Amino acid sequence: MTTPDAAEADPYVLSMPHEDSPVVLPAWISPGNTHPNSRYRDAVWSMAPLIDNPGTGLGKIHWKNCPDSLREQVKLVAWTMINGQLRPTYLSTRGVVARGRTSGPDMRATCYEWMRLSRWLHKRRLTSLAACTEDEWRAYASERLGKGVSRETAVIICARLTDLWAFDQLSARPSGITQPPWETEGVDDFLPAAGNTALGENSTEPLDPLVLGPLLIWAIRLVDDLADDILAAWTERCRLADLATSNKASPAGWAALEKLLLPLVRSGAPLPATWVGNRFWVARTYVGAVTGASPGQVVRFTQQHGLREIVRERPGPCPLMMPVRGQINGKPWREKIDFNEAAELMRHLGTAAAIICLYLTGMRTQEVQSLRSGCCPDPAPGDDGTPGRHLIRSHHFKNVTDEDGNHVSAGEERSAPWVAITPVVHAIRVLERMVPPGELLLSAAHHNHHHRPGALKKDTLTMRIKAFVTWVNHEATAQGLPEQSIPEDPHGPIRLSRFRRTLAWHIARRPGGLIALAIQYGHMRTVLDARTSAGYGARSRRGIHAVLDVETALAAADTAARLRDQVAAGERISGPAARRALTAAVHTPRFEGRIVPRTFARKAAAFLARDGVVLFDNPDAFLICAFKHDNALCEPEPGATAPRQYDCRPGCGNAVRTDTHARRLRERADEIDQLAAYAPQPVGKRLRANASRLRETADTHDVTAQPAEALT
Repeated sequence: MTTPDAAEADPYVLSMPHEDSPVVLPAWISPGNTHPNSRYRDAVWSMAPLIDNPGTGLGKIHWKNCPDSLREQVKLVAWTMINGQLRPTYLSTRGVVARGRTSGPDMRATCYEWMRLSRWLHKRRLTSLAACTEDEWRAYASERLGKGVSRETAVIICARLTDLWAFDQLSARPSGITQPPWETEGVDDFLPAAGNTALGENSTEPLDPLVLGPLLIWAIRLVDDLADDILAAWTERCRLADLATSNKASPAGWAALEKLLLPLVRSGAPLPATWVGNRFWVARTYVGAVTGASPGQVVRFTQQHGLREIVRERPGPCPLMMPVRGQINGKPWREKIDFNEAAELMRHLGTAAAIICLYLTGMRTQEVQSLRSGCCPDPAPGDDGTPGRHLIRSHHFKNVTDEDGNHVSAGEERSAPWVAITPVVHAIRVLERMVPPGELLLSAAHHNHHHRPGALKKDTLTMRIKAFVTWVNHEATAQGLPEQSIPEDPHGPIRLSRFRRTLAWHIARRPGGLIALAIQYGHMRTVLDARTSAGYGARSRRGIHAVLDVETALAAADTAARLRDQVAAGERISGPAARRALTAAVHTPRFEGRIVPRTFARKAAAFLARDGVVLFDNPDAFLICAFKHDNALCEPEPGATAPRQYDCRPGCGNAVRTDTHARRLRERADEIDQLAAYAPQPVGKRLRANASRLRETADTHDVTAQPAEALT
């Protein structure tokens, strides 16, 4: 047993806690954290005092999940982990990513991994952690890391089990658990076979364009066209709800009830109704507000005239008496907004704004969750009077540590702000109208209308996006716009992590834009490639650049593979960079599959830095760009590793075309001629001139193109 003197002599060994000791010692609680602290004796430990990230759930450790015989031993090690830190000498052998302390959620997950081991030991009638010898470790690892566990997950599990041994040595009363054998023999032999189960940001499938297109269209439509109506309806609903609860009983109120409802009853018309508990009821709050009757009067009137039964047969609307100004497809989107739908519309409006921020900023989910009202002020004009860029100032969280290398839950303000394009600014302005000044833009207290700390969590946002899609599809049908419905994504649910990857996918793969806001992709590529201190995400922590580099490298590899296949099939090639493109195609590896390990980000950046031998497909310009920075007429930023594909210009020294490009040029020219036949004369003349230029470009290819053998 460790004595107090020994604990004092070794600062990494903690003194023995007592029953009333706080679960989290004050030294580890930030000044602004006001969450209640648990006590050591409690059956449930809250991790909230360690959590300052508004997007992180406030998890708890339930000790009922640990067998009685091992609970006190595991609790002591868990308390030591929560309040201690691993020795620097130990960390020095663990690699650069090792931390003396991790986050509250990670500690909670580690405790539950320890409890799982404890339940396994309990089934084997072992009542002490010291009884977990090398043989038990091997048997448990074989069972725990068996079928269904990916190699990456197995590495995490082994690290958490090792922490049980490491922190046990720092507790005031070590159990004496044996060091896991993978610490001396190496972990590789204990892991499942390597496969394509890698997780992480760069292995996430992008959203299908057929899904993202209408999703973004409707999100922007709600924010730009319908937000004023929705916010006004919510304000009116809240006013009526407050009015209904404060009304006093009076003869005038009863008379107003008779005047409103009796004619509807006698004529067989629908009654104002609300849907509660799988059935319709009289909309008492609405009726009371519009008549001035008290809640008790509405109840008595309903009972006296048998309205409860009538409303189930004849449910009717509860229109808000406010003008509707928003339009969809040139027509008013509602005659009146219903009292009952105002709350739902507010949820969808908040979800729409969140979708825009998640997708068109490139932020991680936690970074969007931490945005506050006032984070994106209107910029002052420049010296020449031109408007400045809107910049978003907020926190980031990934790999943020203190001077000792420990995780900082609150994150830190990003030294280089994000650049906000116009749709994002509009979304932020709408969210600022939904929450008080200085509050989180996605505050759970204001978007869920109950007192919960922090921002809307990932699971809640995911469910809201699912509900938003359902609402959009219903609304698209009702508005006569079935082509704007959102189909089911072939790669699964719309999860938050997929937005960031999709942004990079569309910038790299769709330079001309096949979905809404195509022009903004060019803008984002410009900002991302600048990588200056005033740019989008310029930091030593590469952030969105790593994701963009991966997607751009994959796109370039696909382009090279297609060019190899085309010339192997006998297609000819033309253009000033034809010879260079063939050389690049031969030396670019073919990428098979979609799963990309984390280490690929660095390789992707190095691949793209090979100036002159990286191939970029540009289907809208009907060519391949063998990008060489000094030759490019699109004027890329200094240090850019990709062209401005949206600004491709004729006569560039990086251009390459194949017979396929020539054929598509002529097909496009034919399509333009068909449009010209039905266009007004001035427009038709311009269209026909454009078609002629496309055919001339195809003719030039036919005259100058050569087979691959002639160029190598």
